[in-house]
Amino acid sequence: LEYRSVRFETEVLDIPNFQGNAAVNYTDAESPYTRIIEHKWFEFGTQPKTVISKEYSSEWKLGDEPYYPVNDEKNSKLYQQYRDLAEKEQKVLFGGRLGEYRYYDMDAVIDSALRFCEKNL
Repeated sequence: LEYRSVRFETEVLDIPNFQGNAAVNYTDAESPYTRIIEHKWFEFGTQPKTVISKEYSSEWKLGDEPYYPVNDEKNSKLYQQYRDLAEKEQKVLFGGRLGEYRYYDMDAVIDSALRFCEKNL
């Protein structure tokens, strides 16, 4: 199964505020990054400087974290073949981002895990 990964570039800026928000997503084709995180806003920081991290989408390679599944026909068919094999396994449960070949935000994966446990354990 194919994945995309991400890489981060972090900078300390000599200004108190860069974007006024913890996270801003960039979905336009012109921006080279997909998100900028300004860390101080997670805790309502008042520091005179700020730290930002730019997130760049990248091709996955060995050693990278598999962040985002490649949702195309080829990978969907391959995932279904793996899913069919997994259902034949006894005493093995598959879930989460890797087990479901699906991107989850943290709140959704916790909800999914709790529901999964209620159903299967």
